[in-house]
Amino acid sequence: MVVLCPSGVVTVTLDEIRSAGRRGRECGVLWLGRRNAGCVRIVEAYRPAQNASGRMFEFPRSSMAALEKKLIQERYMIPAQVHSHPGRAFHSLADDHGAVIRHGGALSLVVPDFGLRTSVDRFLADAKVYRLTAENRWIEVGAMELDKCLRVV
Repeated sequence: MVVLCPSGVVTVTLDEIRSAGRRGRECGVLWLGRRNAGCVRIVEAYRPAQNASGRMFEFPRSSMAALEKKLIQERYMIPAQVHSHPGRAFHSLADDHGAVIRHGGALSLVVPDFGLRTSVDRFLADAKVYRLTAENRWIEVGAMELDKCLRVV
């Protein structure tokens, strides 16, 4: 199932990531959306309250409780999560185990250099995109496969 993300949501995501990056901190943003005729349409970039440093971020229980309430009230799902790294983009072991979303087909995007060098136009070229398999493994989505699972519209 393809995830369709408006460029405006990418803009908000990058703004959040860059804001934390300018302070030397990683940042996590969740993309909230709804299923719609064979796709998932992202409708919001949501930045939960988080604890972060230059090499990690985590969402405290209170922010996860607020997120759960929002998901129920708005009838949203979380098809993708986005976070930054201080250097190159890759899915670390901590990223594998600490991912908020755990359903098959979920996407996890990692943006390099705290997003400070990434534009909306270059977002998919700069970020590394990973998909969760039915076996609970995060695998990188290659450039040739990317259009089948994620599009910025």
